Amino acid sequence: MNDMIFSHHSWPRAIVHIDGDAFFTSCEEVIHPELKGKPMITGGERGIVACASYPAKKMGITRGVPLHQAKNICPNLIILPSDYETYSLFSRRMFNIMRRFTPDVEEYSIDEAFCDITGMRRALRSSYTGIAEQMKRAIERELGLGVSVGISLTKVLAKVGSKHQKPSGLTVIAGRSIARYLEHLPVGKIWGIGPATTSYLAKIGVKTALEFARMPEAAVRKRLTKPGVEIWRELRGDSVYPVISEEKSVYASISKMKTFAPPTSDREYLFAHLLRNLESACIKARRYGLAPRKIISLLRTRQFGDVGSEATLVRPSALPLELSGLLRELFDSLYREKELYRSTGVILLELTHDVTIQYSLFESPMKAEKIRELYEAMDSLSGKYGKHSLHLGASHPLEQLGKGKRGTPTVREETKFFGETKRRHLGLPILHVK
Repeated sequence: MNDMIFSHHSWPRAIVHIDGDAFFTSCEEVIHPELKGKPMITGGERGIVACASYPAKKMGITRGVPLHQAKNICPNLIILPSDYETYSLFSRRMFNIMRRFTPDVEEYSIDEAFCDITGMRRALRSSYTGIAEQMKRAIERELGLGVSVGISLTKVLAKVGSKHQKPSGLTVIAGRSIARYLEHLPVGKIWGIGPATTSYLAKIGVKTALEFARMPEAAVRKRLTKPGVEIWRELRGDSVYPVISEEKSVYASISKMKTFAPPTSDREYLFAHLLRNLESACIKARRYGLAPRKIISLLRTRQFGDVGSEATLVRPSALPLELSGLLRELFDSLYREKELYRSTGVILLELTHDVTIQYSLFESPMKAEKIRELYEAMDSLSGKYGKHSLHLGASHPLEQLGKGKRGTPTVREETKFFGETKRRHLGLPILHVK
């Protein structure tokens, strides 16, 4: 009877969690089949491992390991710069495949999502397990990417399932078998349980997920905060966290960073990266109808030291053409000619939905209105041809010198997918001439 202490109903809800297996390196293997099965990592531009292929993982190379240490472990390690534009394209296609089976898909990160398939058995003429299997097969067949799948009554249990058999596993945790999967799972491996909570639970004798789930409700509510109680309920098969298919639209801030290699002191190349950070941040802000009141410019040195400068805007704006002059002033105040820099970043703060144009005495209303109309057209074209197909002229050195390792174009720029042409990769710069 021990395995029936939680839910007596096999499927009050059916939640699927799909997790990409070594997602970044898997994307690289799809584009370059000759790399398949070889020890490989992405993150060459950062100096640390961003993602390791499974052959590299077997040798002890994991995410966050410094590159010099990874090369000592595996001298023939293949090191690639991260190509997030390509990974995002694969991600979008993976999520679109999931939406064929249910509209309730929550994009949790670039390589994982939750799906609520409750009530879809009749519509899809399959069991819940069968639906999860069909999703898995479709992603692997159409994209060539390996994924691990978990299906259970709650989001926390579904995530337990997807981690249970990696890579390329499918684990079904029905209500009557919850205890079996929690019995040997360390409590620190539960999604949402951090190091501090893990240490606290260990002090009161709770070391496994099953021991945690078997705690009396009164003890849980007395000893833990609301998130801990919610995770305890989810482990027992009581669905607390809904699958949220709506895209997030509320942000306290928007930040965009870029790390590159080798470190450089090239003034215009650094500003090009900084301006591209600004363009990316503003694209996201405009998508949600937001505009910042403050902006922070960041430079990170080769020794990982950060320097930053903040400015308050005359009025809220998410139009880079208006902000580029201010960004140049911030950059000039931070830049040191003899310093080598490895990262740039922009943070938009005090975001507001009230973006009514309020002109100062020194502004031209007609010019500001034309810039706003220009960006409406740019956003429309970007939706059709891709982000940054139109960009400020000062960011054009990135098109000439590369965005991964300097002088090396990204894989995305060298690869044409079905339906694309070489012209679509060129991008047409908007020249900002004073």
